[in-house]
Amino acid sequence: MDYLKTVIYVDNVEETLDFYYQAFAINTAQLDEDGQYGELDFQGARIAFAAHPLAQSHFKQSYIRAQPKQPALGFELVLHVEDINLAFTKAVEAGAEPLSAPNEMEGKNLAYVRSIEGTLIALSE
Repeated sequence: MDYLKTVIYVDNVEETLDFYYQAFAINTAQLDEDGQYGELDFQGARIAFAAHPLAQSHFKQSYIRAQPKQPALGFELVLHVEDINLAFTKAVEAGAEPLSAPNEMEGKNLAYVRSIEGTLIALSE
């Protein structure tokens, strides 16, 4: 078995992809013609975003939507960064909600933000 990717369901795929580019300089690897599905390229690993209607067309089971104004879902993306202070600042300037400013935790420099679609993101230096 191989891990392929993670798909996060969002309201606006193009806006979400643009946020990740503005905040972390992560390029879009794929975006379908109607803007309902797109992927980011993390140096070979993929994180995808699909619009809620596309997700619901694949299965009928309901799910809890990630939303910035609601409690965060129980997972986080962890990104390794070279300069945690710069990465934190850029993410916040791009629209991320600051949750925990850069500080030492568990022997590492870590910071937490919440992306525009509601995903928790840990920045690790």
